[in-house]
Amino acid sequence: MYQRMLNAIAETEDKFVQIRHEIHQHPEIGFEETRTSDLVARLLEGWGYDVHRGLAKTGVVGTLKVGSGGKRLGIRADMDALPIMEASHKAWSSTVPGKFHGCGHDGHTAILLCAAEYLARTRNFDGTLNLIFQPAEELLYGGKVMVNDGLFERFPCDAIFAMHNMPGFKECEFYFRPGAFMASSDTLHIEIQGVGGHGAIPEKAIDATLVACHIGTALQSIVSRNVSPFEAAVITIGSIQSGEAPNIINSKALMKLSVRSLHPDVRTLLLKRIGEVAQLQAQSFGATAEVTHVNGSPVLVNGGEATEFAAQVARELFGADKVHTDAPQLPGSEDFAFMLEAHPNGSYMIIGSGDQPGYCMVHNPGYDFNDKCLVPAAAYWCALTERYLK
Repeated sequence: MYQRMLNAIAETEDKFVQIRHEIHQHPEIGFEETRTSDLVARLLEGWGYDVHRGLAKTGVVGTLKVGSGGKRLGIRADMDALPIMEASHKAWSSTVPGKFHGCGHDGHTAILLCAAEYLARTRNFDGTLNLIFQPAEELLYGGKVMVNDGLFERFPCDAIFAMHNMPGFKECEFYFRPGAFMASSDTLHIEIQGVGGHGAIPEKAIDATLVACHIGTALQSIVSRNVSPFEAAVITIGSIQSGEAPNIINSKALMKLSVRSLHPDVRTLLLKRIGEVAQLQAQSFGATAEVTHVNGSPVLVNGGEATEFAAQVARELFGADKVHTDAPQLPGSEDFAFMLEAHPNGSYMIIGSGDQPGYCMVHNPGYDFNDKCLVPAAAYWCALTERYLK
């Protein structure tokens, strides 16, 4: 049914692999994706899309209306890189020290551009297609800013979809899951205020470092004693900062936490209990603790009907043996959750990057996007568009 489409897209593979490598060589982190968004906008305009810029500073939306159909489809790709030094040693490695596309967003952007070119050339659909190129996913914030800037008011969508590559999953196979799929993520800071003093006279001080240690131990009881063993929850203390000298009792300490869950109610419980435990532990030592919610993204929840539709398109295109509808829930987070929260009729899916021994996970300095995924993923977006806007 879709063989002609697959063949036509495969003929453009070299072109879009080259575009992917160009983006990879010039990585840009969140809200700084000016070069990437310039490239995206220029290509979309050349293919006949109405291009809109400025949402979330560097975001790009390309709109293509064909025929008189009233249905509207949104497809999103992320564009930002990570603040990590690359160690993949590929010929197209990052030329920017300390920044590289360690999560494959260069691939996601190239995939959607490849699909955009084919759909503009063939125009075999009836309705409105909104292609959303989003900045700052790695900050877990860009999606929220696009929504707050009026994404769905300016570009209404009846359904929205997004895709991520994932090492450890079978190469070029597709993975779906209705309902909660990826965890919420919250960053918290706990600032502890005690009383400083000499290390030899502890009774005259209130040791903020010691308070931080006790808070850290007590926080672990939240997952083990307040959260049901049938629910997933993680509280990670990634940093404790307090003083520099061994003979000084510190008056201040700063704790930085990452908190994750797979259910909105569990997320609410975790945030509530962290505040209570930190403040009461500090009070027991005569200190104070102030908890600041730095940022957060909600649980990513896929719509049931949209997920089944998306999986059926993959079955029709690649066969049922390449499609998995029981993908495991992932403890990582994704700010497409903000778009799904604002617009629940949508779904986020995975394309496998390969599970061969020695594969490199995303966010690792040695990672590189698997270019073999580009054609099947782009063909998938084209098939989904033609089916939805039939």
